[in-house]
Amino acid sequence: MSVFDRAYDDPVRVLDEDGTVVGDVPDLDEAELVGIYRDMRLARHFDERAVSLQRQGRMGTYPPLSGQEGAQVGSATALGETDWIVPSYREHGAAFVRGLPPEKTLLYWMGHGDGARAPDDVNVFPIAVPIASQVPHAVGGAWASKLRGDGDVFVCYFGDGATSEGDFHEACNFAGVFDTPTVFFCNNNQWAISVPRERQTRSATLAQKAEAYGFAGVQVDGMDPLAVYQVTEAAVEKARDPPDGRLRPTLIEAIQYRFGAHTTADDPTVYRDDDEVETWRRKDPIPRLERYLRDEGILDDDRIETIESEVERRVADAIEAAESAPRPEPRALFEHAYDGLPPELETQYAAVETLREKRGDAAFLGE
Repeated sequence: MSVFDRAYDDPVRVLDEDGTVVGDVPDLDEAELVGIYRDMRLARHFDERAVSLQRQGRMGTYPPLSGQEGAQVGSATALGETDWIVPSYREHGAAFVRGLPPEKTLLYWMGHGDGARAPDDVNVFPIAVPIASQVPHAVGGAWASKLRGDGDVFVCYFGDGATSEGDFHEACNFAGVFDTPTVFFCNNNQWAISVPRERQTRSATLAQKAEAYGFAGVQVDGMDPLAVYQVTEAAVEKARDPPDGRLRPTLIEAIQYRFGAHTTADDPTVYRDDDEVETWRRKDPIPRLERYLRDEGILDDDRIETIESEVERRVADAIEAAESAPRPEPRALFEHAYDGLPPELETQYAAVETLREKRGDAAFLGE
């Protein structure tokens, strides 16, 4: 049975919470399976270090991703080399899979403009903090790809809260009408900051919203990386080279949970029960895949220790690179905001330069 033939409330699963196979295992070789595990471990360790950096005052507000590694890594691994991802603000793991250097993500949350600029050979759109604003951009990129005949698929990530925004509905409607090669990937982590999923919509599922726009919607266990890979691979194929020749979008609703806060400025204990968090922690995608790979004889203690060392070294190098980068000049703050700088900002910049001369450049920049 195709993943698109399932009921909207019947999530696709490959592994249960104990790592036991309960569905069709996708056709991945040993290196690819280990790669998914390694990338999830990288995303988790990066997340832990990033939260620590923020608490130490070495970085600004940061949105943790722990718990969502299975959805991010599983989906990004299913893409072709020239496909694009269009993230919101929590898809650090997906971006790493697609080749974005981790130091770029750190620079972004440290306030450096360069953190939003991916290398030329990395098909990752800039982070989008306003909710759902990136969804029409993804459809526009996909439409352009279709008109040019590039054959590229655009995967757009957003949260359950974004489905309450007009941008989401407008983008889905356009994609359905113009048959754009778009995969709408909804990270349903149960909470839009402090607003629970059931206050977002009366729809039984988010996946079924695709019905209104004339394309398929499917639910997947977002904490099962192999199921996410399977569903995303099918959606990408349908968007790129469907059997009937008609490119079609797909809406994927990945059911998952964020273990931590919405951002480091949030206190989830105000609106979530500890029992709820612990229930979801038992679905953790990392030990879930690890148990399966151990049972298959693909992972053992030595290999896991090697992966841990590689991940820790890579994140440490990224932190060193980000913290060694020169601080941005104050004038860079508005350099892309105006065609011509307003007089009041010119006056403020002049005052900044005067203060800088008085205090000395290094002291002014806090170095």
